[in-house]
Amino acid sequence: MLDVLGLDPTDESVYRALLGWPNSTTTMLSDLLAAPHPDVDKALSRLVEWGLAIRSTGEQFTATPPAMALGALISRHRDRLRTAEQALVSFAEQHRAAMTGRDINDLIEVVTGVDAIRHRFLQVQQAACTQVRSFITAPFVAVPPEQNSAEPAAIGRGVRFRAVLDRAVLAEPGIVADAIASLRNGVQLRVADQLPMKLVLADADLGLVPLTLTPAGEPGAVLLHRSGLLDALDALFETVWHNAYPLNLTSNDGEPETVAESGPHGPTDLDRRILTLLLAGLTDQTAAAQLGLSPRTLHRRLRNLMDIAGVQTRMQLGGYATRRGWVDSH
Repeated sequence: MLDVLGLDPTDESVYRALLGWPNSTTTMLSDLLAAPHPDVDKALSRLVEWGLAIRSTGEQFTATPPAMALGALISRHRDRLRTAEQALVSFAEQHRAAMTGRDINDLIEVVTGVDAIRHRFLQVQQAACTQVRSFITAPFVAVPPEQNSAEPAAIGRGVRFRAVLDRAVLAEPGIVADAIASLRNGVQLRVADQLPMKLVLADADLGLVPLTLTPAGEPGAVLLHRSGLLDALDALFETVWHNAYPLNLTSNDGEPETVAESGPHGPTDLDRRILTLLLAGLTDQTAAAQLGLSPRTLHRRLRNLMDIAGVQTRMQLGGYATRRGWVDSH
């Protein structure tokens, strides 16, 4: 309990014993606590030094009243904490000044090769304390989404994940199943018409931007540390995120999806996935392939949803589904 004040467990137990047994000797306390004599003797010396005990001429010890002794000790620690806080402000200013004058090579690291990019990609996520944000585009050169082992580990630490998918990514084999798994783990996903680049941001401290192939034919990337350029990418992500379409493909109960027909009062979870993918811009054929349906089945379910909504066109169905909360909206 008193370790925050610098007392170890032996110090605290000896002090507690003195409170109940004034005028005790080292031998008496050693027997009372069943502790080695040298350990008790050292603890008593420390207590006397800190003003928590008084030594008499007869080698007897008495505890100083807690309100007075511990109060003074707490006050000293508060003073030290205030001094540390002042030092923190000074160090932060010194760091900002140093960062402002850093060489460009200290702020930007060029990474070359698939293995090096994969290593940095995982490191950036492992370094995050609060959030990871990313732009996901095809093709997947270094780390396909299903192989991102750092994501579940970071989520377990309480890190928040937000990702914007390029619409073309949704046509990649297996990507919808991977998106469903990520959504169930708490990842927030949105879809944009087209993304300008791949991007991974860890808090506001690190950013990884994959580049085109190097002249030697190897993939490259740049790792950015805190700088004006990283701030610009931070702002870019938030702007794109705000304008992107929310993607929600999870079922209500988390169980495997069935292909039951729509009920008389609303869509099934599979219907919601169909609507979400079509509203995100996928073609009928691509959406059907991602969900393991035939185009004919997809068309039949859409027709059934239009009958439930009482509309004639898909555009009307999209508006109705958004208003009724069948799919997520901005």
